[in-house]
Amino acid sequence: MSPWDTAVAQVDALFCDRVDRGVAPSSAWGVFDRTGLVTSGGHGDRGDGQRPDADTVYRIASCTKSVTAATLLTLVSDGRLDLDAPITAFVPAFGAVPLPTPDSPVPTVRMLLTMSAGFPTDDPWADRQESISDAELDDVLRGGLLFDSVPGTRFAYSNLGYALLGRVVAVVTGRPFTQAAHDTVLRPLGLDHTVFSAAEAQGPVVTGFRPHDGDWEPLPMTGPGAFSSIGGLFSTVRDLARWATHLGSASSDTPEPGPVSPADRRLMQQAMRVVPSSVVPGSSRATAYGFGLFVEQDARFGELVSHSGGYPGFSAHMRWSAQTGLGVVAFENATQAKVSAAAQQAHDLLLDATSPAASDGRADTTTGPVRRPGAQPTVRATRAAQAAVTGLLADWQDAVADAVCTPNVAMDDPYDRRRRAIAAAVAEVGADLTAAPVAEQSSAPSHLRWWLPGTCGRLRVEIRLAPGAAGRVQTLTVVAEPAEH
Repeated sequence: MSPWDTAVAQVDALFCDRVDRGVAPSSAWGVFDRTGLVTSGGHGDRGDGQRPDADTVYRIASCTKSVTAATLLTLVSDGRLDLDAPITAFVPAFGAVPLPTPDSPVPTVRMLLTMSAGFPTDDPWADRQESISDAELDDVLRGGLLFDSVPGTRFAYSNLGYALLGRVVAVVTGRPFTQAAHDTVLRPLGLDHTVFSAAEAQGPVVTGFRPHDGDWEPLPMTGPGAFSSIGGLFSTVRDLARWATHLGSASSDTPEPGPVSPADRRLMQQAMRVVPSSVVPGSSRATAYGFGLFVEQDARFGELVSHSGGYPGFSAHMRWSAQTGLGVVAFENATQAKVSAAAQQAHDLLLDATSPAASDGRADTTTGPVRRPGAQPTVRATRAAQAAVTGLLADWQDAVADAVCTPNVAMDDPYDRRRRAIAAAVAEVGADLTAAPVAEQSSAPSHLRWWLPGTCGRLRVEIRLAPGAAGRVQTLTVVAEPAEH
């Protein structure tokens, strides 16, 4: 069995075990890459005696925030909205809110998008506000707000902020937020199973539950209202994977066209506001918030983009690699199920299976639906440098090395020493310098790492280009990686 097939089986077993252990009555998951959904599964009972599948409808809760942010950015792109406009320009009732200090700015649209308006974290309260009216939200504002920080100075996860953004969309478009989001983003992308009301769903809708006295207690569905922009959407594994694929494609060589420009989709996935470690305890990954999406920095896999969703009775998560597009979506129908933990574990399994360490020599990562882990696309100059270095390794000539490399390469490690070290590395693993790489990895367009096969291991070659347009190599590393016994 290939590393990919093994990882998929482990992912399925992971979600099956959660249902068996009573974490939730049902669980549905899907894996996608640049081409879309590639495999999926489900466990438990969706409510009719059947297992959930890729078309079973769950509430996706705060995964909705990415749709809210995307809808807003279309208005900015059309010149109808300024990200730095104060919220009072759209919600006059906010003018009654006393700010925390005399010099505090009125929160702007940008601050609300990046969770830096200064409001307290508010999940338990906000999750129960979805159906309130605009007038009721205005009453909340007129009663005053607490602030944990001066607006624009630090991150705190705020649903209230995204409820206000829903109002911004409604004011600018002259339509209810739910209609504007549907018409602007969901319908053009064919996300027909992603809706703001369970009554509008086209597939079987799973009931949300909470644990009670050793059993599952069903919870009522709430309907659209002033807080729908924080987490009101229902969706399916197939649709959410389609949405995540679309967002992730903005970082590829060939971004998908769509109502939200690739530039704006990339903007959503930029680290705008640092997330304190107290918000993600135990995580080894530096985390930030963009526009409706979290961005994590992983030492091995680079940037990982994600968002979780939690509502009474539901838990959802989506995440993907910005470099490769490989991602996971997952749903469960229980309060505080925290399916995000399982989704992250599943994603890590899949990333491991498609990393260079999983190919060999030992296994070929091209087996299975995920392409080679090429990470960010390399520029043409990097490919030209790779070809030149390949020839140089096979037949080292100092004059050729001078043409391929910047002067610092010889200064950093003289050529005679390099030749001896390269020859020793090649001999140690029996490397075939004429063979095609068995795996590749790139952390930036001007960087490339590749592995050549050997009789008793493999050879790792790595280059980085200097900034000049000539595309000369500033770093050349050749390392033997003996096979494990």
